[in-house]
Amino acid sequence: MEATGPNAEQIEYWNKQAGPKWVAEVTRMDALIAPLGQLAQEAARPRPGERVLDVGCGTGQTSVQLAAKVGPTGSVLGVDISTPMLEWARKRARDAGLANVQFENADAQTHALPASHFDLCFSRFGVMFFIDPLAAFKNLARALKPGGRVAFVCWQPFLQNAWVREPMLALSKVVQLPPPPPPGTPGPFAFGDGERTRGILEQAGFSDVSLAGKTAELKLGQTVDEASAFAVEIGPVGAQLRDAPESTRRNAAAAIREALAPHAGPQGVTLGCAVWIATGTRK
Repeated sequence: MEATGPNAEQIEYWNKQAGPKWVAEVTRMDALIAPLGQLAQEAARPRPGERVLDVGCGTGQTSVQLAAKVGPTGSVLGVDISTPMLEWARKRARDAGLANVQFENADAQTHALPASHFDLCFSRFGVMFFIDPLAAFKNLARALKPGGRVAFVCWQPFLQNAWVREPMLALSKVVQLPPPPPPGTPGPFAFGDGERTRGILEQAGFSDVSLAGKTAELKLGQTVDEASAFAVEIGPVGAQLRDAPESTRRNAAAAIREALAPHAGPQGVTLGCAVWIATGTRK
């Protein structure tokens, strides 16, 4: 899709940088965050016959899982701004032989979704990138039937997520990092402030809003070398090193390898994460 509209910067980023990297690491990314998506699905309670909107569906892992849960009498529409990720999602659905899931390359903040159509709006780490989250959730609320449900998982604040905090601290010893963005800036941790997130959902037209805090361990790799290579390419560290010379990348990898070594164990290199499981009901 063209990088236009209020989220043009994110469209550019997820089509030219983050999306292709995610697809290249799709197996590892699936394994990394699948348990957190399952927590959100448990809170969402998808039922046979329901219509589900999967926002920021990415490579389609959750869309396929939701399609299996709602069954042949239900349906899932996965929406994402990243063309490379949606190509993988469509392949995943074809390989699974599912006829009740479709994908659309669209911006959920502005796209004209069918009104009062869906029973459930779901997202796994796909709602934190809107330039205007209130406008986005108003749009999503309009697409839900009265009494329809919203459920998503998002990251708690950066400092509570060791899986990214520790690599970034290591990186800061190699390069000068920019100051942290203002709270609420579109990005992985935009919804870290639970009260702000609750307020957005309530203003958008949702009642019975709940944010349940959950913690877990994320496996970055089986070995320290594998985990450090992954950390250098994905997430905020990868974004900081996007245009760095090879010598800087090597130094960063060495510093991150040193920082991750104490976290290696029989299950691989694991670090803690903290998320919100957000739920609500359309008024």
